[in-house]
Amino acid sequence: MAAVRAVHAALYEPGSLVLLLSPALRQSGELFRKVLDIYRALDHAEPPAAESALRLELENGSRIVALPGKEGTIRGYSGVRRLLIDEASRVPDELYRSVRPMLAVSGGDLDAMSTPFGTRGWWFEAWTSTEPWERVEIPATMVPRISPAFLDEERRSMGAWWFNQEYLCAFEDAEDAVFRYDDIIAALSPDVAPLYGG
Repeated sequence: MAAVRAVHAALYEPGSLVLLLSPALRQSGELFRKVLDIYRALDHAEPPAAESALRLELENGSRIVALPGKEGTIRGYSGVRRLLIDEASRVPDELYRSVRPMLAVSGGDLDAMSTPFGTRGWWFEAWTSTEPWERVEIPATMVPRISPAFLDEERRSMGAWWFNQEYLCAFEDAEDAVFRYDDIIAALSPDVAPLYGG
């Protein structure tokens, strides 16, 4: 679905800049391949002006660019129409925060896709916050292409902690955590002044 949204923006909003971001360039490149597959299936609805392994530029001025997952090397883009973050739970907080300003002037959209990876980081905070994100959760048990037999085998092989995150969209506490996230939150009170500072 993310690749479809990338192609749609590039085709129907001339001059759009669409960025594909993942924890590593290899992953961004895989998402870009899906974008190219969709674009080519449309029989070049808008002719390409330039194409490489990680970039597609259309004659209408739109660009789709796959980026590496390094905060220090992706800066410089602005006026982004659509920013797609794949494997969002693995994208470091500093990388996520460094790309948000790219949407400031354009009022562009940010799409983030991922399975959970613990009760930490910007992805967990965004998912559990009251911020106006549109959240869509589809556990593997709701995907007809994945058989129940396969999921049963995965549950046995992976164990509950990994299975719940990878297949059931569950944010699990770190395996080595001394205290559960919910217990820590329950212990906090806005009625108690901080011991230092405040």
